[in-house]
Amino acid sequence: MGTRKITPVNRPSVPAHAKTYLSECVRSGWFSSEGPFVKRFENEFARYLGVKYAGVTSSGTAALHLALLALGVGPGDEVILPAMTIASCYFAIWYTGAKAVPVDVDPDTYCINPDVISRAITKRTKVIMVVHLFGHPADMDPIMTLAKKHNLKVLEDAAEAHGAEYKGRKVGSIGDIAIFSFYANKIVTTGEGGMVVSNTKTYIDRVNKIKALNHSKIRFIHDGIGYTYLMSNMQAAVGLASLEEIDRSIAKKRAMAALYHKHLSGVPGIILPVEKPWAKNVYWMYAVCINAKTRLISRNTIMDMLVKKYGIQTRTFFYAPGTAFRKLHMFHNADFPVSEKLEKIGLYLPSGLGNTPEEFVSSAKALGGLLKTTIKHT
Repeated sequence: MGTRKITPVNRPSVPAHAKTYLSECVRSGWFSSEGPFVKRFENEFARYLGVKYAGVTSSGTAALHLALLALGVGPGDEVILPAMTIASCYFAIWYTGAKAVPVDVDPDTYCINPDVISRAITKRTKVIMVVHLFGHPADMDPIMTLAKKHNLKVLEDAAEAHGAEYKGRKVGSIGDIAIFSFYANKIVTTGEGGMVVSNTKTYIDRVNKIKALNHSKIRFIHDGIGYTYLMSNMQAAVGLASLEEIDRSIAKKRAMAALYHKHLSGVPGIILPVEKPWAKNVYWMYAVCINAKTRLISRNTIMDMLVKKYGIQTRTFFYAPGTAFRKLHMFHNADFPVSEKLEKIGLYLPSGLGNTPEEFVSSAKALGGLLKTTIKHT
């Protein structure tokens, strides 16, 4: 009896020029963060976004930490962020000694809801952290207006939204500072890595200083706590090769979404991802919800059946903070109704740049078939 072929939730794609650029690193002997591909990658990524300055880091989480430090966030400060996001956003705030203040998300885009941010602002609030989730931008105009009114900084977490656009502007170019992740499943990848970008030179200067042990003008004499949040020349080489393909990669993502839309539109019991009129969604992951109102089949049952019957991997959405940090005894009395609902009904389907159109179609048909069969027999 043969082993069932597994459709992974994200099969990465190796950039065409990656081997060429890596070979150049080997021939030159430049492996460390001092190599020339680092600066090339920073410059090209900044140019792509339309921002002035960029600094690579060892991960998206490190980028978040450094961005907050560059903004001067520290003990006693508060940072507002969406309730439903990856734990890295919370951790980065806590690393600085500041308080994470979550607010609920928009029920359509799953990004931070601008309408509820003002209720969370206090005299200690310093930053609004915006997360562009699953490839769809947050609604930035009301957030920027609110930040200006209260003299707050805006940090964009665009880790999942490379190339996404808000009213014609690329995300990561709108707030005071922004971060990206280049993990293996991202649209632009270095395997592991991240970047901080800004139009304010002092922010990126501070990022680049702190990420490399915070040396003073005299090496090995330090101006404060520093970190080793560096990206190697070899990682940057892969990143540059990946960045060269970003337009093609985004086109693949949007073609993927079109296939899923085609085969899942009209299927009862499912909510498909949106693209607001002001947005360009890059569909980093094709994120759907199993409509709780049907009460016919749970999200967890669907996921279990997809992998056991069809070999199709899926992933849940992120969890609301009361669930995500339960073992830390945090947020247990907090109330985030939208996030708490989404954590129970949300999942994303195979969406990698290395996944095939055939896998997208078969995944859509399997999910649609399960829902249709369940409803038919209920």
